[in-house]
Order: sequence, then structure tokens, then C-alpha cells
Amino acid sequence: MIYTHDLDPILFHLGPLAGTWYGLMYALGFMAFYFGGLYTTKGPYPLIKEEDVASLFTYSIIGLILGGRFGYVLFYGDSSYLAEPWRIFQTWKGGMSFHGGLLGVTAGFVLFARNNGYALLRVGDFAVPWIPIGLFLGRIGNFINGELYGKPTDGTWGVIFPGDSEGVPRHPSQLYEAALEGLVLLLILQWLRIKVTDRPGLQPAVFLIVYGIARTLVELVRVPDAHIGYAFGWMTRGMMLSIPMVIAGVVWVVLIYQKPPQPLEVENAGKAAKVGKSGKKK
Repeated sequence: MIYTHDLDPILFHLGPLAGTWYGLMYALGFMAFYFGGLYTTKGPYPLIKEEDVASLFTYSIIGLILGGRFGYVLFYGDSSYLAEPWRIFQTWKGGMSFHGGLLGVTAGFVLFARNNGYALLRVGDFAVPWIPIGLFLGRIGNFINGELYGKPTDGTWGVIFPGDSEGVPRHPSQLYEAALEGLVLLLILQWLRIKVTDRPGLQPAVFLIVYGIARTLVELVRVPDAHIGYAFGWMTRGMMLSIPMVIAGVVWVVLIYQKPPQPLEVENAGKAAKVGKSGKKK
């Protein structure tokens, strides 16, 4: 049955201020990331101490917001940002890029690891498994907003979006992405988090592969930005940014498995020996 989208993106009004479903999804995603990290510290060999989770959370959120916004301007923005550069900071008018956010979060991981004495790969293994929850919620927010929809479809699952000038049923590509980039990726990473603990860096490497494949597949039915269109007549900007992720992830996994396993118990025993010998963690 064809669904006509009639969801209100505004969650509540508080005087002149308005709370949106999209903003709520971001907040829930942040909470999932933070509390997921706290849960992970309860294991027998925590990669990060519980008292450092808040610091990692702060670095990551700042990186996500700055990277997501500047990434959007760089990857998807037009010349109007050069003429009116103050618009870069008008985040309330929309415009965030996943790929820019990924770069920003990575920078946050690097700064956190360097300033707190952690191995960067282990920071990635600790934090990355919880990111798909935020991706899932963000795509649900896109659907509620009626944005980033797909191409026309004859399927009964098509959705008529209010912002579509053609008024035809379209692929709910936001929900496809929520399922693939969110739920499927979450299940894979959580399984790896529990079952494969002796391969530092495996979580972020697999994240690159699975997300890149999922995003590329959905881009086949997703409408590109009108001011960008297609490259080579078929490739969207999302594909151009996601395919290199897959390649980098595959190369990374190969390099990881060329090295001997590094069990967490051995790794933590080594850290304990350093602490006992010097009186402080090195």
C-alpha cells in the first residue's frame, strides 16, 4: 500500500523555539554512544577506563559536529558558501555530511588517544561498535523530515513525500539506509566486539567496508543533490566518497591479519607490568 508521508518534523514548540524529531534522534544517538561505551568498560579487559569515557565522548561529539558541517560544505556545498561564508555556521538550517563527520570523529579519536595515553586502534575498537545506533536514528530522522528520498518506484512500499514536486511514490531510501547502515552494521560490529578481540583495528576496518557497501547500494536508488547530480552519468557524490572507504577497509583488514594475534589479556598484562615497574601508566 502506497504511503503518503504526513509526519510533522516538529516535535514540540516552546515559545519561539521548536524541538525537532531530527534533533531528538541526534540526542538519542549521542546517549547510545556514551552509555554503550560505559557498558563496554564492564568487561574483564576494558580497552578504555570508565572514567575516560566522558572525555572520549566529548572529543567525538565535537569532531562529529565540526566535521559533519565542514564536510557538508566541502563535499556538497555550492559557490554560495564562498559568497556568504557566515552560512557555514548556520547549522540550524541543515546540512551535515556523514563522511565529514567520520573524518571529524577520527580526528577526535586521535586527539583523545594522544592526550590520554591510549593506543589509537584500541580506541577505535572500543567506540566504533556503538556508532551504527546513531546512524540508524539519524536516518529515521531523515525519513521523518521527508528528505533524502529515493527514485520513483512501482513497488507497494513506495512513499509519496511532501517535498516532491512530482508527487509520485518513491523509494524510502532513508529506511533502507537505517536498516543497512544501522541495524545490519550494528549486529556485525557487536558480534566482532564479543568474538574477535585479538585483532586491533578490526572494528573500524570492518565499519569502513560494510558502511561503504551499504551506502553505495542505497545510492543506486537515492536521488542525488539537485545542484550536484551524477558524475559519469551514473555515480553520485555519496558513491564517490563511499567506494574508497570499501577499498581502504579491505586493505586494512588484510594488513591486520598479516600480523600475529594480540590477545587482550596479554596486552593488559603488559600494561600492568609497566605500571608496577614504574609506579605509573606509560
